[in-house]
Amino acid sequence: MHSSVKFCFRYILLCTTLCPMLFVSCEQRSAEITEIRGIYGHPKPLWDKDFNLQDLGINAIFVHSGSINHDMVNRARSEGLMVFAEFATLNGKNYVETHPEAWAINEKGEKVQAASWFMGVCPTEPGFRQYRFDQLRDLLLAYDLDGVWMDYVHWHAQFEEPEPILPETCFCDHCLDTFSKDSGIEIPEGITSKKALWILNNHDTSWRKWRSEVIYDWTYEMKSIIKKIKPEVLLGLYHCPWNDEEFNNARYRILGLDYDLLKETIDVFSPMVYHERMGREPNWVKENIQWFSNRLNIKKDAYPKVWPIVQAYNNPGIISNEEFEIVLKGGLAGGSSGVMMFTTSAVAEDEGKTEVMKKVYTKLMEKSAN
Repeated sequence: MHSSVKFCFRYILLCTTLCPMLFVSCEQRSAEITEIRGIYGHPKPLWDKDFNLQDLGINAIFVHSGSINHDMVNRARSEGLMVFAEFATLNGKNYVETHPEAWAINEKGEKVQAASWFMGVCPTEPGFRQYRFDQLRDLLLAYDLDGVWMDYVHWHAQFEEPEPILPETCFCDHCLDTFSKDSGIEIPEGITSKKALWILNNHDTSWRKWRSEVIYDWTYEMKSIIKKIKPEVLLGLYHCPWNDEEFNNARYRILGLDYDLLKETIDVFSPMVYHERMGREPNWVKENIQWFSNRLNIKKDAYPKVWPIVQAYNNPGIISNEEFEIVLKGGLAGGSSGVMMFTTSAVAEDEGKTEVMKKVYTKLMEKSAN
């Protein structure tokens, strides 16, 4: 099936099978969720200090799926908190080492190396896809969740650095065969490096489009699984915050993130606006969220929503209390209807940051109540 035909089929199916239920759940949720005052990371560091999280203005926790257990969920519910699971979607660490067929291949025909600390995976490898989708089903069946947040949703690369690592991938046999079938483009015989060079020189536009549709397909399948098991659960996305021009449009060109596709399946976007880690000034957070809100025409009372995640963690550099307040407020700019910070422990171990969070969240709560 050609790529454009395949996408049209997916889109029609989405509208006819998913949307009626999605619209119902979103209408219900919009009445319940006025704003998100969140933390990212297990709440234990704050609980160990005998905090009731609602007393700090917090109403939502975002926790790695592997750290969730029933005791944590039950305590969070007793404090009136929403619980969202972070789902490490395309992180191949500890998987590709034992499943070499899922190792991403670069334009030289070589296995990619870890990009800084991140090890990606081939997004089209059938075994890995089944592995992740089975994990999602188990998670949904095991716990009472308000949402699942996809993380590491991009082709192998590293954007969380001032100088990002942006390799060309993936040119494994499965990707090349799938691209050829979906696009109708016959790839000449030869070694992998020659095939890759031929595609990049002759069909770059089709290649980039196909790669973005592969990422979109992951969100589509995730949404489909959620709809079948727990349709009220939201699907969120932690993602690279670059605009359409930065690094020669690498967000789309290399990472494969096409906002115009993703907004059809994603309920909530969470731009990862880590200012210090990306070598930006604190005010960049506000500017970015305003740009993103305009780019997707985000409205606070409609879906998709935007709930950014900002940096509180002191690495690299030290995030001062003043900086933390600027980025926390900046995450509420534009059409944002919520914010969270990375990480819970970074806030819990610093009394000044705890007070900043409490001040910002309490004012937000009071404003919402009026």
